[in-house]
Amino acid sequence: MFFEYPYLLWLEFILVPIIALYIWRELKGKNPSLIVSNSTPWLVKENRLKGFSRHIPFILRVVAIAAIIIAIARPRSSTDMEKVDTEGIDIVLTMDVSTSMLARDFSPDRIGAAKDIAIEFIASRPTDRIGIVVFAGESFTQSPLTTDRVTLINLMKEVETGLIDDGTAIGNGLATAVARLKDSDAKSRVVILLTDGVNNTGEIAPLTAAEIAKTFGIRVYTIGVGAMGTAPYPVMTPWGIQTQQMQVEIDEQLLEEIANQTGGKYFRATDNTKLLEIYNEINEMEKSKTTVDSFPVYSELFMRFALIALAALILEIVFRLFVLRRMP
Repeated sequence: MFFEYPYLLWLEFILVPIIALYIWRELKGKNPSLIVSNSTPWLVKENRLKGFSRHIPFILRVVAIAAIIIAIARPRSSTDMEKVDTEGIDIVLTMDVSTSMLARDFSPDRIGAAKDIAIEFIASRPTDRIGIVVFAGESFTQSPLTTDRVTLINLMKEVETGLIDDGTAIGNGLATAVARLKDSDAKSRVVILLTDGVNNTGEIAPLTAAEIAKTFGIRVYTIGVGAMGTAPYPVMTPWGIQTQQMQVEIDEQLLEEIANQTGGKYFRATDNTKLLEIYNEINEMEKSKTTVDSFPVYSELFMRFALIALAALILEIVFRLFVLRRMP
């Protein structure tokens, strides 16, 4: 334990004259101050315990003053703890939200599975800044880079199809993610791009966006989601929404070229389990480098002395009112 303002402890010497004055008054009080004709009523043997108890209020007052002085001197304690300084990784999750993501070859569907597994990924990386970009016929930023996990998870839960015009603008989605990362000071910048289709719209070609990402040193991991062959798609019919088997078309060559061009890797997810394995693999490949340092953690101790002072004052009042009852 140490004190933030140790010079204030000199105030404890104020107690010396206070105690000396009290002792002097006690000694002076032993001299006769009242003359009576008969001393018989005062010849009862003195109860030493009761005689000492009259000093207790003064002792409690001294304890309270001493504790208050210690409290204002701000006692503190320190403990050496380990501090982890992360190198820092900025990640943008770029997700396809076209209507084809409603296909039910995943549980409950592609977009539902992608959201649930992305939320697990976000929760597993507490030291990194993560952002969210969604795209269909166009793209926009669902969340900028942040370390606020609660906000990120809530915004990921709000991702759904129908937010923007339908289509698959892979180039636009990647370009928006790159725009979010290009000014980042992080030593490692990563885009995880997930789609289930073929680029069919957008102002920016996917390979052009990949070239821009490479220029800024941004790695792109691409994930193609969809079962092999056909998958059940929900289709509106005169009898309501029904599922129909439709051919799964993913431009794997394009996704692999984007990943290779930027130093990333292409993955194919055919079900929930495989998608989870892919995110876990990316999680392992993009681990933050850490350095362990030692730094002091301070704990404030003034409150315990303040409570001691308060308790002493309360006890003094109780003692005077209920134990040492004075005659009027």
